[in-house]
Amino acid sequence: MVERDKDVFQQFRQLGDEIHKRVVGNDDVIENIVIAIFAGGNILLESVPGMGKTVLTKTIAETMDMVFRRIQCTPDLKASDILGRVLYDDKTGEQRLEKGPIFTNLLLVDEINRAQPKTQSALLEAMEEKMVTIGGETHKLPQPFTVLATQNPVEQMGTFPLPEAQNDRFMFKSVMQYLTLDEEMLIVKSKTKDTGISKIFNPPEILIIREEIENSITISDSVLEYLVKVVEGTRARREVSTGGSPRATVVFTAAVKARAFFKGRDFVNAEDVKMLAFPILRHRILLNPDSKDFGITTDDIIAKVLARVEPPVD
Repeated sequence: MVERDKDVFQQFRQLGDEIHKRVVGNDDVIENIVIAIFAGGNILLESVPGMGKTVLTKTIAETMDMVFRRIQCTPDLKASDILGRVLYDDKTGEQRLEKGPIFTNLLLVDEINRAQPKTQSALLEAMEEKMVTIGGETHKLPQPFTVLATQNPVEQMGTFPLPEAQNDRFMFKSVMQYLTLDEEMLIVKSKTKDTGISKIFNPPEILIIREEIENSITISDSVLEYLVKVVEGTRARREVSTGGSPRATVVFTAAVKARAFFKGRDFVNAEDVKMLAFPILRHRILLNPDSKDFGITTDDIIAKVLARVEPPVD
């Protein structure tokens, strides 16, 4: 890679070091969030309460000098509580815009599946369009803009599962795992430490790097064919009602390019495809009722597809 990219690769390493000053474990989740930010995507993060999602997101925002906001979703949360509203001043007779928390760089939407479907839809439409309409006027959101939405497992009470069409708007669905014994002990021991975080990137740099990833990272025909076959493989299975869409293929390609850049390469390889197949595809596969009854998961389907589709030899 060119010298500029080598410098960025070192910055990515420093970024990981800074994040791990405060965050323990779940390295794959951290990597997926960083990749999504630099690929222009959004993340759906499944986790039970108490796993440190807010600390993780705030720390990532701090290392990239991004403005951070958080929304706690509840059944009575309205779209205007997220997007903003036009207020009327009785004294002056004038209207003024009150921007909502969506006007930020990194937005943590906590427990999105506790919000009503109408509120979810308004948020995800704004997330997709990168703009909102308030009082008949359209306002662009700050750039870069990334949403990290968390949800509880659907088995928990009082939740509204995201429709399949809404799931597809997220680049990744990552799952936070419980920490190992050693990791949990490390958290307890370091809890009292006030760890300072260095800023490694800033928003203008993120936008520049996004362009570099798009323009400088190549993907060979053989690796692209492998990627497409993996997505296609999720459609042609009897356990599945709906597999990965063409949108999944496009998003998958953008993500593997960002991962290659993150790893210090100017080309995508089969390993990039394998490593991102699960977070890219698990929320885009709809199982049929029989599969659910037998306890089959979308991760099971992806594993079978990866075992069947031969990666390129080069």
